[in-house]
Amino acid sequence: MKNIKVEDILNITNGELIIGDKNLICENFSKDTRQINKNDVYIGIKGEKFDGNEFWKEALEKGASCVIVENIIVTEEEKIKYNNKTIIKVDDTLEALYKIARFKRDLYNIPVIAITGSVGKTSTKDIVANVVSKKYNTLKTIGNNNNNIGLPFTILKLKEHEAAVIEMGMNHFGEIRLLASIAKPNICIITNIGTSHIGNLGSRENILKAKLEILEESKDVKVILNNDNDLLHKWYIENKQNWNIKTYGIENKSDFNAKDIKLYTDGSEFTCNISGKEQKIKVPVGGEHFVLNSLCAITVGEMLKIDINDIKNGIQEFELTKKRMDIKELPNGIKVINDAYNASFESMQATLQYLTEFKENRKIAILGDMFELGEYSKELHEKVGKEVVKNKIDILICNGDNAKNIVLQAKKEKMNPESIYYVENKQDILKIVKDIAKKGDIILLKASNGMKFFELANAIQEESFWK
Repeated sequence: MKNIKVEDILNITNGELIIGDKNLICENFSKDTRQINKNDVYIGIKGEKFDGNEFWKEALEKGASCVIVENIIVTEEEKIKYNNKTIIKVDDTLEALYKIARFKRDLYNIPVIAITGSVGKTSTKDIVANVVSKKYNTLKTIGNNNNNIGLPFTILKLKEHEAAVIEMGMNHFGEIRLLASIAKPNICIITNIGTSHIGNLGSRENILKAKLEILEESKDVKVILNNDNDLLHKWYIENKQNWNIKTYGIENKSDFNAKDIKLYTDGSEFTCNISGKEQKIKVPVGGEHFVLNSLCAITVGEMLKIDINDIKNGIQEFELTKKRMDIKELPNGIKVINDAYNASFESMQATLQYLTEFKENRKIAILGDMFELGEYSKELHEKVGKEVVKNKIDILICNGDNAKNIVLQAKKEKMNPESIYYVENKQDILKIVKDIAKKGDIILLKASNGMKFFELANAIQEESFWK
């Protein structure tokens, strides 16, 4: 393990040692006093709702060996009380976090695979990490810790790792640039360019521009692109002479193509030419978008010279992060799909299309607002309404100011009005579900995370709900 000492932190951050040991090794870092473990280094981060710097004493009391803080005054009495601890004062703890994470990253000469895109980042990360871990001791982003705080704390978890798979999210220009400057990826994946955050960035072309910031850290990076995405395909054609690019796809001719695709409710199969030989690939999660995710993992596996059987097993054995296509069959014979963590038009479209594989089931779609769409909000919610009818959803239940447009468009597309419900109160959804759901139904819940539809999913999945 590559160690960081207090002395390193002082040099990196130009910090002031209030009290403590310059030779103390800083192994584990935390920003949450509720999860502090013995000998952790606590970094006080100022958030929108609270200032983590105010909890430095609590962190020390709970076992932290060191705290890194800003804008605090340590009294002589406190210096005596915590004389066996280390306190570092910096001008800006967030900037200090970035600098320490960059320092940690530079200690490791390993493959760092960064993944960004409008949708599919987390599921792609899960499947890629599972393939890479067949050959390397692999660190991966946990959950959705893909922002300017989650990513550096992920980098600080590097220990005896031989590779890292890092997810990068953004909703404004400059954010991916910052994350890339910390993670310094040598393999960069862009899954797609859709409409997520289009309200902030103004156009899909601007979203592409923001995602391409992932390449700014180095000209020597290897690039992996979803060649079926229109904007990425165009960028590839225009830039393939300037970058080391590998592509994957279903529709467009790519370095790795899926053929003979068979889609099932609980998975899929396809063939792909890997190292000159046709290989049969099995995916444990349904939906064509997971075929694309698997192709991405194959591309990474080939790039890192991972054995073909390990690539196939890595795909077949991967598990999704919770709240993403989390399918649970209840004792009463009803299936619930909790895909309520996030939503964009593209992810709504893919999930509704996936429901068509459940040919023997009545399909109930519980849909809510998609956020950060700006002036495109009405149009994109209406497009979801069209997808509802196109994919023959049997019952539509909506909640949210913008989700009204899903309902209105579904009615325009001649969906049976008696099969459409719109409620102002989210909790009313539970009453409707309890009244109409029956054995054999499949219930999808999907909306942006702020709608908190995962609470509905959790309630519906409880056996007591049905009594």
